[in-house]
Amino acid sequence: MNKSPDHKEYIKIMRKLSPQDRLRKSFELTELTKYLFIAGLKKRFPELSNKEIKKIYLRRISKCHNLNY
Repeated sequence: MNKSPDHKEYIKIMRKLSPQDRLRKSFELTELTKYLFIAGLKKRFPELSNKEIKKIYLRRISKCHNLNY
């Protein structure tokens, strides 16, 4: 896989962060991913309530877990 110059720069910056800051960044990225996932579901299913969107979200997320752990 070819790494873009931006990706290489990102890795360089991440390596300079403290372990605490890297962990904080991972939590931020997790929250961003969740937000984007839910926003995509709302766009795809605009007629559904937030409760119904949450059900779909939880059902789809449950398929992503690695059951080996």
